[in-house]
Amino acid sequence: MNRTVFNFLLDALLLLVWMALVWVSCVLRFVFPPGTSARRWTLWGYGYDDWSNVQFQLMALIVLGILLHVMMHWNWVCGVIATRIFRTRARADDGSQTLYGVGVLIGILAILGGCLLAAKLSVQPPVTM
Repeated sequence: MNRTVFNFLLDALLLLVWMALVWVSCVLRFVFPPGTSARRWTLWGYGYDDWSNVQFQLMALIVLGILLHVMMHWNWVCGVIATRIFRTRARADDGSQTLYGVGVLIGILAILGGCLLAAKLSVQPPVTM
């Protein structure tokens, strides 16, 4: 399979997964009652927590698909940054581009991890009287 066909199939798959994610999110938001009121409610045999798990799995698929999509276009991304943002003529070699990509990925994961840690440390249990 050539690169163009692979990119097209990846983009089509991303569109389908995104549509499924939007649909499941709307089901959770507009079909089920809010919060704990949704206990024992089901849609096609799946409860609120089951649909929430499907939502998370679809989101993970989209993240992986976007990561693969960016990897497939990384030379273009580096070229645009070098020529349009930094106004240089020289483009980084493949090894440097790979290091930049790994650095960006580590930075994104560090930011997300820091935000998740902040949420975990800030969450408050219910107040009992």
